[in-house]
Amino acid sequence: MNRIEIIIGGFGGQGVLLIGKILAEAAMYDGKNVVQTRLYGAEARGGATRSDVIISNEEIDYPLVIKADVLIAMSNQAFNQYIDSVKEDGIIIIDEDLVKEEIKSKRKAHILKVPATKLASYELKFPIVANMIMIGVIANFTNIISSNSIIKAIKKNVPRKIEEINLKAFIKGLEIGKSLKNFLIK
Repeated sequence: MNRIEIIIGGFGGQGVLLIGKILAEAAMYDGKNVVQTRLYGAEARGGATRSDVIISNEEIDYPLVIKADVLIAMSNQAFNQYIDSVKEDGIIIIDEDLVKEEIKSKRKAHILKVPATKLASYELKFPIVANMIMIGVIANFTNIISSNSIIKAIKKNVPRKIEEINLKAFIKGLEIGKSLKNFLIK
């Protein structure tokens, strides 16, 4: 894939902006052109949050997502608000623990249900790393960014004392992504 447009949506406190920052930095480490934008409310936690990332092998001439190849929805609000922004045959990755709405859309996109919050809370015992699980899942599907570059970006952007658990969550996301490739809902 030469160019990929990604929307990450959720609410403040989930690490939505961090997902965008890590994906953007990792793409730069891989020598890609990248644009990352952020949109968030005045609330520190709980308000709507969005991060857009465009990654390309070529020059990026327009810095905003027009039609997303990938949507990561970490809340019902984000799912409902951005689903129609996804291309036909795009990929929608939802945190099935937080997106409870019936998944119906005119859009013919592939939908992946990922139990990111449940895995982060119960298996990894650290709920705030659900975002790193989502990064692992998206990394597996796009193949536009190397895992080594993502690991480098994670290490640069998370506090050292929780670096190891964030990396474990990323690896967990990679594993989930591999296992779900054959189970896309369309």
